[in-house]
Amino acid sequence: MIRWATSGGGISVKLDLIVPATQENLRKRRKAICPPLGLAMVAALTPPEVEVSLTDENVTAIDFQKETDLVGITALTITAQRAYEIADIFRARGVKVILGGSHPSALPEEASQHADAVVIGEAERIWPNVIDDFKAGKLQRIYSQRERPSLVSLPIPRRDLFAEGTYYCTNTISTTRGCPYACSFCSVTSFFGHTYRCRPVEEILKEIETLSHRKLIGFVDDNIFGNPKFAKELLRALVPYKIRWVAQASVTVAKDDELLKLAAASGCISLLVGFETLSPANLAAVGKRVNVVDDYETVIRKIHSHGIAIHGFFILGLDEDDEDVFARTVRFADKMRLESAQFAWPVPYPGTALCESLDKAGRIVTKDWSRYESNPVFEPKLMSREMLRRGYDRAWRDFYSLPSIWRRIGIARRNLVPFWVMNLSFRAAWRRKSRTGGFVAPRLTGI
Repeated sequence: MIRWATSGGGISVKLDLIVPATQENLRKRRKAICPPLGLAMVAALTPPEVEVSLTDENVTAIDFQKETDLVGITALTITAQRAYEIADIFRARGVKVILGGSHPSALPEEASQHADAVVIGEAERIWPNVIDDFKAGKLQRIYSQRERPSLVSLPIPRRDLFAEGTYYCTNTISTTRGCPYACSFCSVTSFFGHTYRCRPVEEILKEIETLSHRKLIGFVDDNIFGNPKFAKELLRALVPYKIRWVAQASVTVAKDDELLKLAAASGCISLLVGFETLSPANLAAVGKRVNVVDDYETVIRKIHSHGIAIHGFFILGLDEDDEDVFARTVRFADKMRLESAQFAWPVPYPGTALCESLDKAGRIVTKDWSRYESNPVFEPKLMSREMLRRGYDRAWRDFYSLPSIWRRIGIARRNLVPFWVMNLSFRAAWRRKSRTGGFVAPRLTGI
């Protein structure tokens, strides 16, 4: 299917990059929170003679009959089954398929059963070679690199490939990769390695200057303050741009008053903070000793004192959790007036320490990836899976009830309208999805 270009004597290739939909979005597509920045970077790494298109199945349908020579698909564990289905359809047509992303990187042998090539880990240094091998008809089964790529001189992601009007936050930027911690439930370390790498600040600023609208920027780093020295340099440089931004951070940000002041001065309106659990024993078990439960109230009050909102992440159903954990966690989040929060049960993602330990103990009930989005797939220690499912639903219902929203947001907060809209959107999502077989939280991260 490869065709020769009419001028220049080179080979012309049509490449389609695809994000598989979650089960919920496959049933009924809706506007998504953030665009697929990772594939926009892959597109930017692609040689200029290759014609690239990008299809996010969460917001638009895949055209399986479109004329294309090569398909690249990224997959999370919760979208792996759909990714394999898409790959099999294209391969049946004779189209070469490449699989990448966190799930194929963790299970390349499994992924290779549905692909002509699997890319393990980050795409820099690998991707141009993949394209060259494809042109030569010599695709390798597995592509990986031993060294983590430098983040210096990265190209600007191809945001022009995003479908217009389909995302709430269109301006997303990555400034770092990796995380200084290694929580057992998180796939970040297994994908990026035990590294924390930072882009040059001047290159980040140049990327910001390419954005047509800078009212709100989402930094998609797993922990934007993982290197405080770098973070302070970046925040000082952001002040003149007068933007508003949100990002993920750990509780340790509250230990550095200068960092919080700079975050507020540079336009931070909200931080997504992983509190994870109110149990010190659970924190020790998952390897997140940097969190101290007794300090949570101080952390929250300090962040709030700088006019910065908090979106809290909580995991329900860890080994020290009984059925009281749901009400106790919601009471805490409500009492501390968190502007928003997200509740989840543990998911044993392949490649994580949590997956390894649960699998060794025989507590994982299925490896059917299509069930990993909407059901607990492991046996909790102090409750049943059904109790975990019901408690999870109850936590979302209670936290996003109208009385709770009013207590937490009221009418006196900064950025009042966005926080009311966010809370009412979460409430509407819970009400809509709970009527159709169980609520699954919308993804804010993992872009």
